[in-house]
Amino acid sequence: MKEQRILITGACGQIGTELIPALRQRFGDDHVIATDIHVRPSGISNYIQLDVMQDEMLELVVKECGVTQIYHLAAMLSAKGEQNLDAAWSLNVHSLLSILKIAHEQGLEKVFWPSSIAVFGPNSPKYNCHQNARTEPTTVYGISKRAGEYWCNYYFDKFGVDVRSLRYPGLISAGASPGGGTTDYAVDIFHQALEKGNYTCYLEEDTCLPMMYMPDAIRATLELMEAPKEKISVRTSYNLAAMSFAPCDLAARIRKILPDFKIDYHPDFRQAIANSWPASIRDTEARRDWGWQPEFDLNRMTLDMLERLSVKKCLPLPEQEAETLTYPDFPMDNYVASNCRV
Repeated sequence: MKEQRILITGACGQIGTELIPALRQRFGDDHVIATDIHVRPSGISNYIQLDVMQDEMLELVVKECGVTQIYHLAAMLSAKGEQNLDAAWSLNVHSLLSILKIAHEQGLEKVFWPSSIAVFGPNSPKYNCHQNARTEPTTVYGISKRAGEYWCNYYFDKFGVDVRSLRYPGLISAGASPGGGTTDYAVDIFHQALEKGNYTCYLEEDTCLPMMYMPDAIRATLELMEAPKEKISVRTSYNLAAMSFAPCDLAARIRKILPDFKIDYHPDFRQAIANSWPASIRDTEARRDWGWQPEFDLNRMTLDMLERLSVKKCLPLPEQEAETLTYPDFPMDNYVASNCRV
């Protein structure tokens, strides 16, 4: 079996920060090369400062390092992308095309590229949005992801490039700061709850969106990439689901641990983006094809996030009582946020 050399672009972002150690645990430190446009952060070894928009340099790195797989994570997210339309389109689409071309020409074994629930739009099903639902994105981020999905499918059909993709929901991580996404309130709220005891949310209290805790997202990514090629039936991007909740649900759960926590709501331009997305996702194909199952629900994720961040910030949590928050199970056909105005 050929020795693996894995290249990660956008390695300093929310996903890359936690994907690097997971891949290095499997393949070894020397076999996973982290790259980003930023100067090497402290604590990351085997790192190359690289702008993925520089095609020749990207190809040179792939050749000289003997790369066999690429995890292409470099992207501009939804909220930031709306303020930088040309830059978002260029980074999100043109860099993917460069990666796919290099993968084809250099005969790489696999490519991973993340898509998003942002490919869906206001005419997609609001609840249990299925794999082949209508995709009419309303943001440059969503448009770029929809285009990227079809480029991935094209390179697989036309050239046999084994490119695999997941439509990530909103991702929640203790390992990295918010990165400019519409769902990033669900990260920032934990930091503010611990540091200040209050949070001002830019979405309305009952805005329900699909979410996932980063450990589940990393595991899903690795499971997809390790699945036999013949098991992969979706070559655009797989729907992926774990939980759905509104800001008021998350605030109520945080208050179970931090009773004095307060939240208020001042929606901004991100509210319109959130309104265009599904409230919950159905991921039948991922469960069928490669056995996907999430491990974290709202309760477990909230406690784990607060515990991890409290250790990092040296802010001890109060002792916990054996109490859980009532939370709706899937399918969420008629979901109404259950903890609003609390």
